[in-house]
Amino acid sequence: MRDDIKINDRAAKISAKLIEKLEAIYDPDIELDIYNLGLIYEITLDEEGTCHLIMTFTDVGCSCADTLPDEIIASLSEIDGIKKVRVEIVWSPAWKVTRISRYGRIALGISPK
Repeated sequence: MRDDIKINDRAAKISAKLIEKLEAIYDPDIELDIYNLGLIYEITLDEEGTCHLIMTFTDVGCSCADTLPDEIIASLSEIDGIKKVRVEIVWSPAWKVTRISRYGRIALGISPK
């Protein structure tokens, strides 16, 4: 899991599955997955199986703001042990290009440093 994503112990145990699902969900405007784009700030999983994901978008006018949360809910709900998914959208802290992972920078043709 990325160092800049806050994650609790229960979610950390299934982090490989979470990453796999999040890397398959793309921001259609930038054509990079939401994990490597750095849109995810926090993931928690409670003892009842509720996964709470806190994320942002690249800007307030993002065209996928209405559809992306539903896609995340559907995808993460497929993971064993997750019974419910809540997606919370926040605007603070604001997303910055520096949140893009090294892989994401290379994929977008941006200097990986």
